[in-house]
Amino acid sequence: MKYEEAFRELETIVNQIEDGEISLDELSEKIKRASHLLNFCKSKLISTQQDVEAILKDLED
Repeated sequence: MKYEEAFRELETIVNQIEDGEISLDELSEKIKRASHLLNFCKSKLISTQQDVEAILKDLED
């Protein structure tokens, strides 16, 4: 999965929750999925930040 795909799915879930489109029965599963997507996005962002920092450090040398 790509970051953009995960982010879009997360946005969709958040919008559905905010708009009351999710039944109480579905809410738990959607929250679990959102948590998974948040962790995935966070991991991707940290990895990208580390890559950029390493590249910038190499450019300084």
